[in-house]
Amino acid sequence: MALDDLPKYVYKIIPTAPPEPLPAEYPLSELDQNDGFVHLSTAEQVPSTCDLFFNHVADLWVLKLEFVKIEAASKWEGGFPHLYGNFGKEEVVSAQKFSRAGTQKWSEAMKGSSFLEN
Repeated sequence: MALDDLPKYVYKIIPTAPPEPLPAEYPLSELDQNDGFVHLSTAEQVPSTCDLFFNHVADLWVLKLEFVKIEAASKWEGGFPHLYGNFGKEEVVSAQKFSRAGTQKWSEAMKGSSFLEN
């Protein structure tokens, strides 16, 4: 990805509320442990990623990470940012809870969210 195209923020989607306070080292999901990297998304990718992998939950949380703080340990693979390492309270700018009604798609529930920004 070209330097000019790098986002200011990337996002970690989590199915449960993050711990408070956020730890210095965030607990890795089983998927991230097995794959050897932290799965992240850009602002544009979050809604469709949620539709694909989180359609079994009515509530989820999204962590906003400042990309410049994890850039050195990240790789763009298949168009997605992957963090080969970990993140924690120093990299997370904020967290947002999202909810959807019944069969509503996440992409519909998240439409127009000011939280998701590049």
